[in-house]
Amino acid sequence: MSSIKDTLSLAEHGPVIPVIVIDRVEDAVPLARALVAGGVKVLEVTLRTPVALEAIAAIAREVPEALVGAGTLRTSADAVAAKQAGACFAVSPGFTPDVAGACEAHFLPLLPGVSTASEVMMASDAGYKFLKLFPATAVGGTSLLKALAGPFPDVAFCPTGGITVQTAPDFLALPNVKVCGGSWLTPGDAVKAGDWARITQLAKEASALRA
Repeated sequence: MSSIKDTLSLAEHGPVIPVIVIDRVEDAVPLARALVAGGVKVLEVTLRTPVALEAIAAIAREVPEALVGAGTLRTSADAVAAKQAGACFAVSPGFTPDVAGACEAHFLPLLPGVSTASEVMMASDAGYKFLKLFPATAVGGTSLLKALAGPFPDVAFCPTGGITVQTAPDFLALPNVKVCGGSWLTPGDAVKAGDWARITQLAKEASALRA
């Protein structure tokens, strides 16, 4: 099982973290291999489907070169389940001390979500200096990130939500953005059709965004 020292180190592996929804367990491993082949090593599998934990376990077991994490953590139970499945990091849509505490107790590095200055302060007070801005486009996008840079010069962000291959460079150009999250790397129709070559191509394009 792969491991990381903290979520900020995920940014060392490329400019985009794919936000992945898996409906069929059998898609997990070929999908992960297709992304890795395109240069995308960090994979966030969201806990939005009944098979998500099983998919994480399969990727952790069979694609050791990938760094697989669990997204959409909402409860402390989610954190425990993600760790047991083999996730090496966790991502939450918001920030709660309960989820943060569970991740800490189980040595699962967490990227917590924020969407306001107050939430940035809460997460920062709890020791988190690398945060997910979510839903990035809906809450203000690059304008909000520029505004947050003033009062929070010590905080870095991973904007996620509504970002496309066309808009990602605008986010990545900001000094306080280390990496961005995107669902465009794994389109539902491509996954359903098993079009792994297309996903590898999308991963290559994403990897080249900050060349």
